[in-house]
Amino acid sequence: MLLDSAVFMVVGLVLAVPAAIIFLVVVAPDISLFASDGSLGEVDFFHDLMLPLIWIDLGVIAISLVLAYVYYVEMMFKTGQTFGKKMMNLRIVPLDPTRSLDRRAAAKRFLVQQLSGFFPGLSYLDGFWQLWDKPWQQCLHDKFAGTVVVKVSQ
Repeated sequence: MLLDSAVFMVVGLVLAVPAAIIFLVVVAPDISLFASDGSLGEVDFFHDLMLPLIWIDLGVIAISLVLAYVYYVEMMFKTGQTFGKKMMNLRIVPLDPTRSLDRRAAAKRFLVQQLSGFFPGLSYLDGFWQLWDKPWQQCLHDKFAGTVVVKVSQ
């Protein structure tokens, strides 16, 4: 998870830097405390500053969610591994050995893992669940999706 988070930190920077530049080049020049005659101008804080920031943030969040879906669901569906899991020799497999990992299970796993982050403490509970779950040591998102993380032999 730490390696995958590092990948997304880089992706976040790649998205955030152009967003900041767009804000500074497009929005910021229109915000002026002074009117053209040199007197103090009126600045509508919400309309002139916050609304453009909200739209830029929503755009970055939407793009991030799409990229996260592709990274976590599609990569997991294709190979059972993300970049971080490959580096740690781990793979996601269905708990039922007669099945293969499908996109639906990968999407369920991703959805539960992402939604747990919205509720305080639930993401910790999700991650720590594997410590007392026997015999499979599944996190809650694995239980919901019917998957398990296994070590891959080299």
